[in-house]
Amino acid sequence: MAANENLPPNVIKQLAKELKNLDETPPEGIRVGVNDDDFSTIFADIEGPAGTPYANGVFRMKLILGHDFPYSPPAGYFLTKIFHPNVAPKNGEICVNTLKKDWNPGLGLRHVLIVVRCLLIEPFPGSALNEQAGKMLLDDYEEYARHARIYTDCHAIKPKPKFKNGAISESAAALNVDQTNTSALSTEQKNGATGAAVSLPSPLAPTTNTAAKVSQDQPTNAAPSTVTDTGVHGSTTLSVAPMMKNKENVGLPKGGNADKKKIDARKKSLKRL
Repeated sequence: MAANENLPPNVIKQLAKELKNLDETPPEGIRVGVNDDDFSTIFADIEGPAGTPYANGVFRMKLILGHDFPYSPPAGYFLTKIFHPNVAPKNGEICVNTLKKDWNPGLGLRHVLIVVRCLLIEPFPGSALNEQAGKMLLDDYEEYARHARIYTDCHAIKPKPKFKNGAISESAAALNVDQTNTSALSTEQKNGATGAAVSLPSPLAPTTNTAAKVSQDQPTNAAPSTVTDTGVHGSTTLSVAPMMKNKENVGLPKGGNADKKKIDARKKSLKRL
């Protein structure tokens, strides 16, 4: 707690509040590390911005707060070696106007850290602490970028892989869709098998052909039934039994009535005699 005692109680309270806010909602590409026993030194990891020679690298830095902070600006240092016009090659001191003449007691740590990361995007060779990098930036940017990339590859911390929530939700959704399609296919296959079984005729319900065959096999002396014949002029209902009776009458010999008439005629002739 000795280091914290160098800062006024109201400053410690303000720093604690601001550090908590930085931890809960960190700025893009910045992660802050804090030692609760020493608020006078703030550590931060700065991700190299995309499209710069510092991309795909993480650079560790620290801010040292003096006993008269916030009335005097903190001192910033890169702990990771970096090829940059505004970073001293020997001790990593950071030179930026926000930490010099443009300092304001109202500026918070969040603002300072964002400015330092922006420095990686747009260096200021006019206030260079690394004269070689400043001159190279002005004369040959491609050569400057090549040197900066070499430093990044050799000294920067490799960023940890990130998994975005959106990517996870889309993969899960795709997996759920695949599982749903698979379930639907299995259900269709099951329903298809069930449908095939249902479509088979039940042995308890004879088919129409079987019923017709039974009707044809019935003897002629069975109970009378009707048959409907549909033709061009309409429907005609015929009785099977009368038709069978007529057929029996047709089968009798026609000579029986004629013989009876002859006998009756002979009888009449004998009576006349």
